[in-house]
Amino acid sequence: MSNTKDKYSIENTDYTVGQDNVQKWGFDVHNPVFGASAGLIILFLVALLVMEPTTAKASLDGLKWKIIGSFDELFMWSGNLFLIFCIGLVLSPFGKIRIGGADSKPEHSNLSWIAMLFAAGMGIGLMFWGVAEPVAYFTGWYETPLGVEAYSEEAKRVALGATMFHWGLHPWAMYAVVALAMAFFAFNKGLPLSMRSVFYPLLGDRTWGWFGHIIDVLAVLATLFGLATSLGLGAQQAASGIGHVFGFETGLGLQLGVIAFVTCLAIFSVIRGIEGGVKVLSNTNLLIAFALLIFVIIAGIATFFGSLTDTLVGYAETILPLSNPYGREDEAWMHGWTVFYWAWWISWSPCVGMFIARVSKGRTVRQFVVAVICIPTLITLLWMAAFGGMAIDQVINKVGELGQNGLSDITLSLFYAYEAMPMSTIISVISIVLIMVFFVTSSDSASLVVDSITAGGKVDAPVPQRIFWATIEGAIAAVLLWVGGTEAIQALQAGTISTALPFTIILLVMCVSLLKGMRTELQVHQLSYA
Repeated sequence: MSNTKDKYSIENTDYTVGQDNVQKWGFDVHNPVFGASAGLIILFLVALLVMEPTTAKASLDGLKWKIIGSFDELFMWSGNLFLIFCIGLVLSPFGKIRIGGADSKPEHSNLSWIAMLFAAGMGIGLMFWGVAEPVAYFTGWYETPLGVEAYSEEAKRVALGATMFHWGLHPWAMYAVVALAMAFFAFNKGLPLSMRSVFYPLLGDRTWGWFGHIIDVLAVLATLFGLATSLGLGAQQAASGIGHVFGFETGLGLQLGVIAFVTCLAIFSVIRGIEGGVKVLSNTNLLIAFALLIFVIIAGIATFFGSLTDTLVGYAETILPLSNPYGREDEAWMHGWTVFYWAWWISWSPCVGMFIARVSKGRTVRQFVVAVICIPTLITLLWMAAFGGMAIDQVINKVGELGQNGLSDITLSLFYAYEAMPMSTIISVISIVLIMVFFVTSSDSASLVVDSITAGGKVDAPVPQRIFWATIEGAIAAVLLWVGGTEAIQALQAGTISTALPFTIILLVMCVSLLKGMRTELQVHQLSYA
């Protein structure tokens, strides 16, 4: 931590980390945030038990689509601004600032750091959508990007480019903004590792009042509900894969079993902490994913380089027209995919951003931004070219179940694609293991984030508190599946996406606050950083 005492450092505020905390039953919690978050979670679960899931889904879906339709331009331009903001930081003198102070050193190796930020960010999503999304765009499953004709020669390039658009530079820029702001104010200014801290340059000590409570409670709810949605959908995919490979009944019992298994592993991992838990699992995940990617590339080597070229060229050609919200003939596609994705990434950004912030001390702003945005994008480029290109080629040549029937079942699309490959059973089993471990790392990172927020910004919450939140995450997902299945999960997803509207405003203001904070850092440390 920097020892500098400037006007934004914690030495000039009466607030101390954890001053509002209550220690009881082995917990150390920030009373207003923990109490409000727990109360709202209980209220939601009770409402879900009382209300018909179909009714809840219809109500929340209506709210979600109203927000998407009314604020599409806000979401689209915000995504563009976050990317431009990050590019500006890299090129500006702010890029010299080191997170944690001029003498700070990285706590994790580059490989472990990349593995953790990727596993917490989008790893599980690539497993679910790596096959399904490019095929959806190519076949017009729900409209086509830029109105391209489905199944046409141009459609493959545009489909792969549009998929990269949704998983590449823009979403990682959203994560980078949140992560950098939280890391800077926690490790350079000595403020609590919490969402509210990034607004101290604008609000001063009012940051620790009701406004800060609201921001932190929203961050907790978005994190928990976003993770519960991912766990529920992922449990369905894992259960479908297990049933497909081993012939088991893929009903509620197997889905709940998957959640219980993942939750137990997550509890064991969070007890061990970042070094002994999340870091080890993330490194393992990266190795398994890399091995799987290499196998798929080799198995489809005849078409891979063509698909890689299509993905890269398609991304370069479509990034500007897909970023423009005006005069779009494919407005239905834009709302159903791009604006939906932007809202989802923004609502998920407090969780991923805080976790990345926690493991990124010791790197310069320039190193941080370039790594967080570019490295996952490059990995995603290879992934989508391999898996998406393979799947589209199967559709073009009508090979296997996917080629014959298209997206008949999204949860099985990956495994249907494997059927047309050598050693399909083995790679299906490896993929199931990979999905499970990605679940655990996502749950771990979310638990550590919620721990920190509800502990008033403390980075080392007591073990009982970690166990509590990891259990709650699994319990919410299990209750959703048990009460209403897919409809209940989709209702929660719609509710989570609705939180993206206030978070978009919060992130835009966050950029202003971050610039104010970093300007003082440059002024005070000009000689050190030179």
